[in-house]
Amino acid sequence: MKKVFYLKTCGTNKKIMSPLDLSEWELREIKSQPITEAELEEMYDKTKSYEALFSKKSTQIKERGIDVSSLKEKDFKKLILDHYSFLKRPVFVTDKEVFAGNDKKNLENLSTIFEK
Repeated sequence: MKKVFYLKTCGTNKKIMSPLDLSEWELREIKSQPITEAELEEMYDKTKSYEALFSKKSTQIKERGIDVSSLKEKDFKKLILDHYSFLKRPVFVTDKEVFAGNDKKNLENLSTIFEK
């Protein structure tokens, strides 16, 4: 399996994805096709953490007055399923791994699967 969950209006997603050969990847735009609970569970099985998949930069946090430090795993799951902006992006999912977000370490790890 090779899937990418991304937001087409996000410049950072475009910047990360544009140099990569994604011809063998299923691309999924999460605003028009929100992530399903089954897909989120699949990611969780690989990461063992909903928080690792949660975007703490979502504009919805401020709009909803969410105290992120008080959230539990079930809260992260519920929020990700509730609104697309709570999912870190882009998310690259393979049979064995999940690479979520745009932090430097994640992008370094992601680059290793494209070097093969």
